[in-house]
Amino acid sequence: MIEVVRLDGKHYWINPHQIECIEQNPDVTLVMLSGKKLIVRNSPEEIINSIVEYRKRIGGFKNEL
Repeated sequence: MIEVVRLDGKHYWINPHQIECIEQNPDVTLVMLSGKKLIVRNSPEEIINSIVEYRKRIGGFKNEL
């Protein structure tokens, strides 16, 4: 799970494998595989870095290290 911060300041933890895409228009929106959209304060770069660290931590993708 990775941590994201909603616009209202609440912290949420989401499964990064459920993120379909990240949109920036101008707010950053995570579009989930379920179709749900989450608007967050995190930058796309922060989210991507969190996903990379998460995947390293679980060790599921050795070729990404």
